[in-house]
Amino acid sequence: MDNIRVTRRGRTALAIAVGTVCVAVAAQIPASATAAPAAHHGSGAASIAQRASISVGAFDDTEYDDTYYKDAIGKTGQALKDSLHQIISSTQTGKLTYSQVWDALKDTDEDPANSANVILLYSGRSQSKNSNGSNPDDWNREHVWAKSHGDFGTATGPGTDIHHLRPADVSVNSTRGNKDFDDGGTEVGEAPGNYTDGDSFEPRDADKGDVARMILYMAVRYDGDDGFPDLEPNDKVDNGSQPYIGRLSVLKEWSKQDPPSAFEQHRNQVIFDKYQHNRNPFIDHPEWVDEIW
Repeated sequence: MDNIRVTRRGRTALAIAVGTVCVAVAAQIPASATAAPAAHHGSGAASIAQRASISVGAFDDTEYDDTYYKDAIGKTGQALKDSLHQIISSTQTGKLTYSQVWDALKDTDEDPANSANVILLYSGRSQSKNSNGSNPDDWNREHVWAKSHGDFGTATGPGTDIHHLRPADVSVNSTRGNKDFDDGGTEVGEAPGNYTDGDSFEPRDADKGDVARMILYMAVRYDGDDGFPDLEPNDKVDNGSQPYIGRLSVLKEWSKQDPPSAFEQHRNQVIFDKYQHNRNPFIDHPEWVDEIW
């Protein structure tokens, strides 16, 4: 298994180098989009293109600096983390029940090429909004920060925060389970491009940055001061029920490798405008990842 991890990390490093060139050519297309393997049911390539090309207008990562982020601008380290925590927790005036999450995800993750469908995390499949449920090929609500890591369940709070809840294929979601994130493992047959082993899960290249920024959002939003656990990333795997998820060093690499796509930026805006009224700061300012960690 260690040999597999080294091989995968080597390929990740190559992807980062290639991605730097790709981003310079097409800023809205994730670096991994052109090289990502075909996903389940042959829809992966199309869905990656849809994510990259959704028309939301030019994205200006400084648009909210004079208003929403004004108290965070210029800060670094713990001061930046504390300021962002105050901003995104105090502005989260919309909080959903777990039942309401179903309809919210049908909106936030809508397929830009087919308004009757959602794009599934990990597999990249475009699937009917109405095929949500518990059958193996249905989609359900994936907690990217596994709810057992801190044991916060599905009560309103981290358990229903749609900044880290995404539609995912039921069986692929089950394969991910509550594993930490890391490079390596055996390819997931139903979702090519994803890899897993006994203690970790590696998402496909087009979702790596999304996963990293969702995890880091949760670490800033839930800081132990509102009755919920203090969620923190660490550089370990197999964290069990502790309120930690790793591997931080790999998540930081993924955030750089797969910068925010237009799909991800649009999703952040929909959550801000219509649902929770707070933002994921690492989508707006991905450079803040290194400023804090």
